[in-house]
Amino acid sequence: MKQFDVPVFYRSPLISAIKKYRKAQDKMKRDFTPTLLDFGPLQIYLARHFGFCYGVENAIEIAFRAVEENPGKRIFLLSEMIHNPRVNEDLVTQGIRFLQDTHGKVIIPLDTLTSDDIVLIPAFGTTLAIEDQLRKKGIDVINYNTTCPFVEKVWNRAGQIAKKGYSIVIHCKPGHEETRATFPHSAAGAPAVIVNDMEEAIRLGEYITGARDFSGFAEDFKGKFSDDFDPEKDLRRIGIVNQTTMLASDTQAIADYFKSLMIRHYHLTDQTIAEHFADTRDTLCYATNDNQTAVSGMLTTNADIAIVVGGYNSSNTSHLVELCEELLPTYFIANENMILSKTEILHYDLHTKTEQLTSGYLPEKDPVKILLTSGASCPDAIVENIIQKLSVQYGVEKKIALLVNEFEQQAISE
Repeated sequence: MKQFDVPVFYRSPLISAIKKYRKAQDKMKRDFTPTLLDFGPLQIYLARHFGFCYGVENAIEIAFRAVEENPGKRIFLLSEMIHNPRVNEDLVTQGIRFLQDTHGKVIIPLDTLTSDDIVLIPAFGTTLAIEDQLRKKGIDVINYNTTCPFVEKVWNRAGQIAKKGYSIVIHCKPGHEETRATFPHSAAGAPAVIVNDMEEAIRLGEYITGARDFSGFAEDFKGKFSDDFDPEKDLRRIGIVNQTTMLASDTQAIADYFKSLMIRHYHLTDQTIAEHFADTRDTLCYATNDNQTAVSGMLTTNADIAIVVGGYNSSNTSHLVELCEELLPTYFIANENMILSKTEILHYDLHTKTEQLTSGYLPEKDPVKILLTSGASCPDAIVENIIQKLSVQYGVEKKIALLVNEFEQQAISE
């Protein structure tokens, strides 16, 4: 896989040594057990896969290259390049300005741009309409386009099944940057509709079977279907694609639901299924799959708590939190500064969308066992900072240098 030129301050000597060792030990990525960092009274189990993915490193490299190649020019990002506050703050310090916020609210109008300006398209991609606006202003939309290749894979897959006469059902989070880009790309080739979860999938299925009157469709899926979408006609042949960062098990369950529904409703066989349901491949990215599978492997450990690190608006990170919450007290934090002490932690609650202060988050036992992972847009340096902060609480921070050496030596011996 390509190596990217990412600023060294995002790297971590400890995490790099661990990842190098695990890669040497498990070249085929079949072992999803966590890595134990044994500090004695503190035991940290690090997920097999976590942190920057291909698309994120690609985006960061392009962004910093844009700054280097264009001294004196105005440089803009359409919206957050990735969902990590530290990375986005770093881009602002480099002089990059945001045209929209994470929700699509305009900060700087596009009509104020000129052909001399540089505009970066974020890793989530952007809409066809915005690309067209930029082109008409003479702005290059190719050279500094950081759209993740796995997001583009979804667009391509939607285009393939559209050409075969299927409508597109997109499993995604409405309003997410990636959804705002993927929906118009999908709808450009075929009728498209969004489902956020199984509840909405079942509701859509009731329109397919006739259990719901079509007159209610526009209200039920308000803002979630393409122009001129005709549920009576356009739900007869469908294919499923998804936002790359959704929970894999949810997407699979939704696809299985629609497939079985079509088989029952139209009395299909293996030979005739394609008349109403496209044989779509899973469109989750490799990192989402690997990180979710690694969390499942990590959760087999008899631990006390889990800590998940990343941006609060990061979809892939939130799904890691959901997986951990099923089994353990889980603390979703953005960085090491949220670990206030051995007794208090500030963390984000996915359900209330608020930060909460929790006391007594670390049990009084020996050893304390903590599961640790991070989202695909979180720098490894932040993960090491959290390990450092936790080790300080137990007075064992000096062992980090020893662990770096141990893993480096083990990587060489593999």
